[in-house]
Amino acid sequence: MPEPHDPLRSLFQEAASTGQSRARTAPVSLIARRAERLRRRRIAALAVGACLVFAGTGAAAAVLLPGDAGTSVPAVTPSPSKPSLTPTPVPTAPRSTTPGTGAPVPGRSSLEGPTTSPPRTGQGAPGPSATSTHSTSPPSTEPPG
Repeated sequence: MPEPHDPLRSLFQEAASTGQSRARTAPVSLIARRAERLRRRRIAALAVGACLVFAGTGAAAAVLLPGDAGTSVPAVTPSPSKPSLTPTPVPTAPRSTTPGTGAPVPGRSSLEGPTTSPPRTGQGAPGPSATSTHSTSPPSTEPPG
């Protein structure tokens, strides 16, 4: 059966023949530039992928491998004592030994009370904490001997 005349079909065929007559092949230099760009993109993508795989493998190995015990930091590390800009007074003998009065603590001024000042930080001196109170025992009433 012959197909009825379709005006839309004839217009499409006419446009196709016009486009085919005007079509030209692309110059070789243009095709070469496109191929070079595509090759550079592939190499860059491979390099990025290789870096990601390498970094992921290194991170996984660092997490999964056991660490050396010698490289871990102890729970409490003494901090190095920093030199102060103001001179520290030399501890002197206590003036009185009445009960309830604390003896001077090394590294503290004799003007400070034993519990009224805030604790010092940054002093890495080993030994008792600066916040602990030191009290002296009352004088003995027994004769020496």
